[in-house]
Amino acid sequence: MPDAAIQPEPQLRKFQKELSAGTVSLVLLAVLAAAPEPMYGYQIAKRLERLGDGVLAGKQSALYPVLRNLGAAGLLDSHVEPSVAGPPRRYYRITAAGRDALAQWSAAWSATRDSVDNVLRGVQP
Repeated sequence: MPDAAIQPEPQLRKFQKELSAGTVSLVLLAVLAAAPEPMYGYQIAKRLERLGDGVLAGKQSALYPVLRNLGAAGLLDSHVEPSVAGPPRRYYRITAAGRDALAQWSAAWSATRDSVDNVLRGVQP
């Protein structure tokens, strides 16, 4: 009887989900920091798909709770505007506190990425 722990596919999906959960806030802040004007959820999702080479594709529904949490933390401002093509849209823009958080989180991400890369290459950090 094969050991269920060695089935790579479910473990890979679990790993990807956990990894994604820790990075979505960072990339959302980065996209909004680079945006010349406020963006609504679908625009943000499409930008993430394009910039992330598809790695973040299919995560659109997961963006909205994160956007709300970032707003509640004061890292984003939002407002609702009517839409001629459907329901009203909520537009998001990064705040000064969000830019500060982005700088700190980007530094933490870089340090973590570099450390993990060193370990994966067999080099001591």
